[in-house]
Amino acid sequence: MTHERKRAGIPAPSTTYTRRGVLKGSLAVGAGALALTAFGGHLTVPSAAASAIGSAQATDEMLDRSKLTITNTLAVNLTRHSATAPLHQGTFNGQPAWFVITEASDQGIARDLGVNFAPRLANIPADHPAVQPVTSANPVLGRDMVTFAGVPNFGLGRELVAGPQGFPPAHAQPGAFGMGKYADLVRLGNVVYNAPIVAVGAGPFDLTTHKDTHDRVLAIDTAKLTVELLIVRAFAFGQEIIYHSFSASDPITAVIERGTFVPAMAKIPLTNTRTVQEGARSSIFGFVNGQTGPTSPPAQGLNHVILDGRNPEEATPQNMALMEALRRGGDSRNVLDTFPTLHDPALARLYSPLWDLQMGRWSDEAVAQGRNTAQTDSNQIRQLATQGVVTAPDGAPLVTQNIVINCPVIGFIDQPPVAPQAPDPGRTPGAP
Repeated sequence: MTHERKRAGIPAPSTTYTRRGVLKGSLAVGAGALALTAFGGHLTVPSAAASAIGSAQATDEMLDRSKLTITNTLAVNLTRHSATAPLHQGTFNGQPAWFVITEASDQGIARDLGVNFAPRLANIPADHPAVQPVTSANPVLGRDMVTFAGVPNFGLGRELVAGPQGFPPAHAQPGAFGMGKYADLVRLGNVVYNAPIVAVGAGPFDLTTHKDTHDRVLAIDTAKLTVELLIVRAFAFGQEIIYHSFSASDPITAVIERGTFVPAMAKIPLTNTRTVQEGARSSIFGFVNGQTGPTSPPAQGLNHVILDGRNPEEATPQNMALMEALRRGGDSRNVLDTFPTLHDPALARLYSPLWDLQMGRWSDEAVAQGRNTAQTDSNQIRQLATQGVVTAPDGAPLVTQNIVINCPVIGFIDQPPVAPQAPDPGRTPGAP
């Protein structure tokens, strides 16, 4: 069933998007195609959604600011599994578009804005569809009104029905679609910024079904210019880290990530050599058949986040059960291959928020032996891959799935990632 969405300046998609078998092997969706359908109607905001940004309780666990890489972050509430970020206002077709800034390709601007320095974003060509051109009276993004070339169509109705093993899902439908020229990445002058739009319109905003906000928005205050976003816990170089998740180039991934589906991201440049400055992606490792259970370690993977991380549910200010499940380790607990705090400057400069998905499957023997426990270091996963213990979902060698996810890192929980925890087993072309 498709309804026409009628909101000034934001047309509904002209066609229904359907896709089966998005990924190979066990990543293929068996039951239920994806359908992007627009939902309309009057937006109402439940009273509980008036949850103020400063809603932390005295007993909540707050992350120390010394552990932030995005230093302009206002607060990280580990109890609520959320981060509060500065909010910026732009415009599209005469209506407000609210966005955050997490990275810049220029080191000086990144330092001044308190965001991650991601020099490889500048490798994306100026006319690339995954970077939208914007205009502003100020040469630095966020310091004056910004005019966007496109915005997401929020409120398509995120849906996820777990499959028999959790993953693959029986049915999945993204809650937002990047229409027309929309992209999270924007270019202003010669600088590329990661500036995802998280809400559209003048408000009040719907934080229950997210008809005008990103699916991770828990609270938004356009007067104080703050937004609270559900975060993700993961691993990098043996340490537990946290990141935002905003969009993905694949519809099923976008649903699981609670992000916007932006197909153009799949065209972002990729290099087969992971230790050079070319390209704009970094590797991220996930699993389709890690262990399940309420805590991680030992649990990890897409089956885990769907079954134990309450992934079919909406992220709302009222859903404390979801926040608690994620706080205990219910995220998919992916493993990142770069991080801004690495001691080797050359490796630190490889950081990019654009993650190239390497999806792994534990061998049947490893599962039977209980070896499919949470991994925390990318080189350790690569070594398992060279031994045949971990493969791609279809049994082939572990390689890219050509799925890109926009996940800016926020910081680390305890100690900063500083170096690989195992030797790199090789840099063969096409290897993760």
